[in-house]
Amino acid sequence: MAAKEVQGGDAEYAEFATSRSGHLYRSACLLTGGDTHLAEDLVQETLSRMYTAWRRPGWLFGGRTIENPAGYAQGILYRQFISHRRRRSAGERPIAQVPDRAGPESDSTLRVTLLEALGALPPRDRAVLVLRYWEDVSVEETAEILRCGPGAVRTRTSRALVRLRALLGDSLPDLVQR
Repeated sequence: MAAKEVQGGDAEYAEFATSRSGHLYRSACLLTGGDTHLAEDLVQETLSRMYTAWRRPGWLFGGRTIENPAGYAQGILYRQFISHRRRRSAGERPIAQVPDRAGPESDSTLRVTLLEALGALPPRDRAVLVLRYWEDVSVEETAEILRCGPGAVRTRTSRALVRLRALLGDSLPDLVQR
């Protein structure tokens, strides 16, 4: 199948969206600190922007071809999250506790604790940590996605980890040993 056919068709986009939406949703949940409704909104917005880009002939943006649609979608998701956090100065506030959910008993407390700690971090710190440690993205790729320099990514990562450790305090080793 020719490259133009793969990039231009609605069926191919539907296949792409179906295969990537779960991964995008998990990343969005981590970014939003467990706010599943906001995570769904972010994924929806990401996929709609991807559809717009998908329909453009040749996938040309500023003279460069997008070779990695999955990576491009991740970048859209992170930028949408940061943009949403900037716009939301006086809007709704997240609830203090994550609602009860069925799941494995062994790691649910750890998961809730980590989500709450991530939720307490500033949006850009959260984005850097999720990209670097959840998505396993390199410093350079993280810098490209967040449109900043590699030095800024290293500095933000270091500071975000210090903040996360301060938020978790001594509770994390107890939760992991269970």
